[in-house]
Amino acid sequence: MPRFEPHPPRRPALVTGASSGIGAATAVAFAAAGHPVALGARRVDTCEELAAAIRAGGGTAVAHRLDVADSDSVKSFVAAATDALGDPEIVVSGAGDVSPDRIHDLDPEAFGAQLQVQLVGAHRLVSHVVPAMVARGRGDVVFVSSDVVRVPRTRMGAYVAAKNGMEGMARALQMELEGTGVRASIVRPGPTATGMGLNWDATTTGEVLDEWVTWGVARHPYFLKPEQVAAVILTVVSAPRGCHLTLVEVEPEAAITRKGDT
Repeated sequence: MPRFEPHPPRRPALVTGASSGIGAATAVAFAAAGHPVALGARRVDTCEELAAAIRAGGGTAVAHRLDVADSDSVKSFVAAATDALGDPEIVVSGAGDVSPDRIHDLDPEAFGAQLQVQLVGAHRLVSHVVPAMVARGRGDVVFVSSDVVRVPRTRMGAYVAAKNGMEGMARALQMELEGTGVRASIVRPGPTATGMGLNWDATTTGEVLDEWVTWGVARHPYFLKPEQVAAVILTVVSAPRGCHLTLVEVEPEAAITRKGDT
């Protein structure tokens, strides 16, 4: 008969991009699992509403404004979250958005702005949190990537570049953190029904989807739910000590077909 261990202590978690989509779902999933959660995004009012709902349900959550493109904002967010919840044990880097521009039509400033949020912003978070994790000898950092790293999509040039850069940084970080007790992991979702792309007009959306079909990157019309990705992120950080889920790719399941179906 195995010996049953007590439940692990609650680990404070920082979640960026927590105002909607995968970030919001991750904050809810972590809180439901007993982790105190700090929600960060530029839309702080939305984060406040979600944090209040979590507290009403018996969880522990705080919200603070966060712009990962601003080093001072990242520093303030981490400090406020630490004061409220204690030293961060988990960090989920998921802030970002995408515009439906072709690379040659995108001006350099707009291209650079997406890299500032999704690549440099992820590093800002790492630089303000991971050194203290290393000093304590424990922690989990999860980078929310995208399957565009494996199969690029048209009309997402800056996003593709940013996610490739972020995964490269994460892989180097994994090597550098080896033996420190801090785990860096990559979660790579496929198409997910989030707020990204909802501000595109119908014509642009149709053009983009047609291009993806042409290049074979839209095999079926089904999308992941943010809650499904959040469940995977929670699984990654819940892995027992001594093992490390370095890269987890999550794709939407197609509809089940049976022999004779048309």
